[in-house]
Amino acid sequence: MNGAAPETGFRAHRFTVGDGTQLYYRDYGDRLATKTPVVCLSGLTRNSKDFHRLALRLSGDRRVVAMDYRGRGQSDYDPNPQHYVAETYVRDVLDLAAVTGIHRAILIGTSLGGLVSMGLAIARPSLLAGVVLNDIGPEIPLAALQRIGAYAGKADSFASWDEAIAECKNRYGLAHPKKSEADWAVLAHDSFAEKNGRIVPDYDISITKAKVGEPPDLWAMFGAFANIPVLAVRGALSDVLTEETFEKMAAAKPDLDRLTVADCGHNPTLEEPEVTAALDGFIARIDASEAHG
Repeated sequence: MNGAAPETGFRAHRFTVGDGTQLYYRDYGDRLATKTPVVCLSGLTRNSKDFHRLALRLSGDRRVVAMDYRGRGQSDYDPNPQHYVAETYVRDVLDLAAVTGIHRAILIGTSLGGLVSMGLAIARPSLLAGVVLNDIGPEIPLAALQRIGAYAGKADSFASWDEAIAECKNRYGLAHPKKSEADWAVLAHDSFAEKNGRIVPDYDISITKAKVGEPPDLWAMFGAFANIPVLAVRGALSDVLTEETFEKMAAAKPDLDRLTVADCGHNPTLEEPEVTAALDGFIARIDASEAHG
């Protein structure tokens, strides 16, 4: 497999945020669809490609938007690594909402995207009709952060896609024991890009260089979801969202919808059959609530 086929089924756009950075997003479905739109927010080193298959499925009757954070995918890299922090991403998503005219949406946040969703629940709670937290919670074990940091800042470079696929297997194999060869190829093409004849990470490796001050109280941020419907998805093998934290989340938010995906670590693709069923039911309930709201 030498290269990925061009993806279709969406409109590609770029827009400029307040500090002059140009960001990229994919716009799926009918802009004028009456059902609640969906906004997809990716993980730390990830981008909008992760949501392509999910967005195609959901966009039959609603609008779906997926953005590349600054420093990822086709968005501008930021010359100042200190801007690679959650507060910046929250502001960028609010600018995205303004540009797209989306005033209320279901957020699907994977890993970092879930933390950004928590920030949005504080900054603009009226935007959130509902939230899907994909394998992320208010507590993240230090060992998991160290594991992610170990590869996120590496300037990997490969001579072929086969080498990039092998790296994905090495990096994520324990978390995804059931992935097929085709799955690994898709993940590699979603993770890397071909530049100057080499296969390299599809993000700015400087995203790990921001100096973070006193960490925020993530449990207080999670509390901002008190009046917002939330579906929390956890990979049973996840080292990022532990079973203990998952239980504490349910205790803190008794109406929390929860699903654990067997034989999967960090993070579920959201295309697993059990997730598809739970996600569709969750979205349908929000649609009904919004229609009668």
